[in-house]
Amino acid sequence: MRSKRQFISRCVAALAPTACFLTPQSVAIAQDLGNFYAGRTISLVIGSAPGGGYDFYGRLVARHISNHIPGRPHVTPSNMPGAGGNTAVAHIYALAPKDGTVIAASSSGSLLDALIGDRSLVRYEPLRLNLIGSANSEVAVCVVRKDAQAQSFQDAFSKELVIGASGGTTRDLPLALINILGARIKLVAGYAGSRDVMLAMEKGEVQGLCGIGYQATITQRPHWFKPESPMHALVQETLRGEPELDRQGVPKALDFAKTPEDRQALELVYAQLLFTRPFMMAPEAPRERVQAVRAAFMDALRDPALIAEAQKLNLSVDPMSGDELETRLKALYALPQTTIERVRKAIQTQ
Repeated sequence: MRSKRQFISRCVAALAPTACFLTPQSVAIAQDLGNFYAGRTISLVIGSAPGGGYDFYGRLVARHISNHIPGRPHVTPSNMPGAGGNTAVAHIYALAPKDGTVIAASSSGSLLDALIGDRSLVRYEPLRLNLIGSANSEVAVCVVRKDAQAQSFQDAFSKELVIGASGGTTRDLPLALINILGARIKLVAGYAGSRDVMLAMEKGEVQGLCGIGYQATITQRPHWFKPESPMHALVQETLRGEPELDRQGVPKALDFAKTPEDRQALELVYAQLLFTRPFMMAPEAPRERVQAVRAAFMDALRDPALIAEAQKLNLSVDPMSGDELETRLKALYALPQTTIERVRKAIQTQ
């Protein structure tokens, strides 16, 4: 009986955070949620190739969120890479079931492409999506080979760097360095995922990778940041620096802005790093199921079991709720059109 009362209380809290008592309606909703999800499978569609940072976070959430959803459904992750995460989002928006059994784990770029990115890739309306939350914020970084001609970010204004890209922030952020700051970067796009770019770096096919999360990089290549490594961090692409990179003296790209307008444009580009691992559901998903999954998402990311596993994987967990993510996204879409168009042009001109 006690576990049933706890289950109902958690469900009601997810649906009506200000409620301090149970109503017949709220009890019925909680029971309906459990009845609906019990024995079902939730598909978690990851909008990137296996083995990269987005894949790590998507599968981490998939392993733990079921414990916090009424009825404890099975959660099955799968990969649907393409168009910087847009393919997966378009799938849940238009094709997948709309009953609350499909979640997409995508990139922050997939929420902002309709605003400042390649609008031809977007076959959905980002502001209509039911945002579940974001698993962490990130400090993006440019990592380059130590045998590249440009060994400091200042060098990159006079010496060419060949940078690989797989879409999303690995494309948009180096384009911002090129078109807002004037860095001499040659961008080689078309890689399936960040892991493929890392392999290309190790083979010497490209000299570096930009727009990749620091935490995701040390998860996949922890030895890259050691003194004996053939790679090193060139510049931080972020609104706020990573303490360890700050201690190493890795500069922030914002500090190279020549005008207030340049800085404002970069700040818009880097705003997406505050919600780098967003999860979402289709607009038509029933509200009570969206609210239940939102609550389960936050509970899972605060769960000691998930946190312990994340620490073993060197994954940083910094959750943002679906409500806050929705508020931040609406604020970005409401920015002055002149700023939006400048940034859009910057990250679309290669």
